[in-house]
Amino acid sequence: MKRILAQARKELTQLFRDRLTVALALLLPLILVVLYGKAISFSVKNMAVVVEDFDQSASSRRYVESIAASLTFRVAPLAEGMTLEDALASETARAAVIIPPNFERDLARGRGAQVQWLVDASDANTANIIRGNAAALSEAFASERGEAKPAVKIETRLWFNPGRESDKHIGPGVIAVVLAIFPPLLAALAMSREGEQRTILQVYVSSISALEFILGKTIAYFIIAMAEWALVLALGMALFGLHFAGDPTPFLAGTVIFLFCNVALGVMFGAAIGNQAAAIQAVASVCFLLSFLISGFMFPLSNIPSWIRWVSNIVPARYFIEIARDAFVRGGGWAAVWQGEVALALLGMFFLFVTWRRMRKMQVDA
Repeated sequence: MKRILAQARKELTQLFRDRLTVALALLLPLILVVLYGKAISFSVKNMAVVVEDFDQSASSRRYVESIAASLTFRVAPLAEGMTLEDALASETARAAVIIPPNFERDLARGRGAQVQWLVDASDANTANIIRGNAAALSEAFASERGEAKPAVKIETRLWFNPGRESDKHIGPGVIAVVLAIFPPLLAALAMSREGEQRTILQVYVSSISALEFILGKTIAYFIIAMAEWALVLALGMALFGLHFAGDPTPFLAGTVIFLFCNVALGVMFGAAIGNQAAAIQAVASVCFLLSFLISGFMFPLSNIPSWIRWVSNIVPARYFIEIARDAFVRGGGWAAVWQGEVALALLGMFFLFVTWRRMRKMQVDA
């Protein structure tokens, strides 16, 4: 145990001598949290809409006013000589509304006046949201006039996130993705530097075992990862307005296991790749891309084709995103997340085992 702690102390001493590296290790995760927090949003707001009103009646003007009053839409003026198709093609507007003649007369006769919405569907997800909001807006307009009342009235209550705040969904995912990048990156650089500078040979001829060497590295960068986690969590909770929805114990335990798993993954990369530039590329390709795309952060896992969805089972961020979202949104507790915690622990031990096998073989061969 003394040799493990000595190895960890040596690694931390070497790291803190380079103040620039320490500053970047603690500052870059915060910058990434802010960038993700401001750049990513699933809410559709202030979408430009152009209107062609062929009725020019009081009812048609009220319908246009209801569109302008919506948080989703913004009525944009149609330039002289520009058609609705031109506005959509030039991205002046994301939707166009055509109010036909006799709109008010059809409403008065109870026929249910029709309005056509032309929606730019180049972004399919945004188009679906615009279509849904347009339908809801039109139903609300008709309901205010006492027209087109549905036979079945549905009352919906939103659970867990009644305000439909996208930050409560994005925030926990951002924390997980940021922590999936930097701890393994630092650990991989430390391990690959040993091979690149040939200082690993000193380890092979010393009395320290491969397991002690690996555990010393892991403990050192686990401590750095905990510092990053504290800073990222504090900023994330302030930036996204997060608060614990239930018992925080599963989240805290899951954090420890997740950070251990990520550091072990970085140590494994560093042991397998004896070049720092290549180690950075490997961590960026595997940890960043997989954590961003195949973890459930941006897209639900059910939307990913089954032939590639299985990859998410070996992505640590996938499990921690579930743990974090449960802690900050649902509050399901241990019963909801224990499987993810077990999966993270198994992955972390697997990464350490692979690293130990490789280091042990190299040490014996040396």
